[in-house]
Amino acid sequence: MQSNAQTPDQYIEELPEDRKIAISNLRKVILENLPEGFQETMSYGMIGYVVPHSLYPSGYHCTPNLPLPFLSIASQKNFIAVYNMLVYSDPTINEWFVNEYTKYSKAKLDMGKSCIRFKKLDQIPFDLIGELASKVTVDEWINIYEAQLKR
Repeated sequence: MQSNAQTPDQYIEELPEDRKIAISNLRKVILENLPEGFQETMSYGMIGYVVPHSLYPSGYHCTPNLPLPFLSIASQKNFIAVYNMLVYSDPTINEWFVNEYTKYSKAKLDMGKSCIRFKKLDQIPFDLIGELASKVTVDEWINIYEAQLKR
C-alpha cells in the first residue's frame, strides 16, 4: 500500500492509531541508530533511509535518479514491513539477524529476501531493528552494494 505522503510525518499522520505508534517507534529507533550520512526521505511510497546523491551520485542502478536505498519501513495491508537491503545482500548479516531474532521474539520470523514482516504489532523487536540499522556506515554500504552489482 503505497502512500502519496510527501514527508515521513505526513505518512505517519495518515495511519490508523495502532500503526502510527508502531511506525513512529520504528522510525525513532532507526534514527537513533542509523550511522551519519544516511538520509531519511519518502521513497517508493514509504519512509526510506537512503544514501543521498550528494554522497553517491550514481544513485540506484534500477532507477539512477533515485538515491541508493538502504532501509525502508511501511504499513502494508496486513503487516508492518521493514525492508533492509543489507540482509538481502550480505549473507553474514542475514545469518546474524536470523539468529538474533530468536533472542528478541518468540514469534516465527516472517522474512523474504529483504522484507521482514510483522503481523502482530506487539511482536516488533524494535531494539533489534535499531541494531540492524547501525550495522554499516554509508561507505561500507556503498562497497557492499557495488560488490553485488559486479557479480
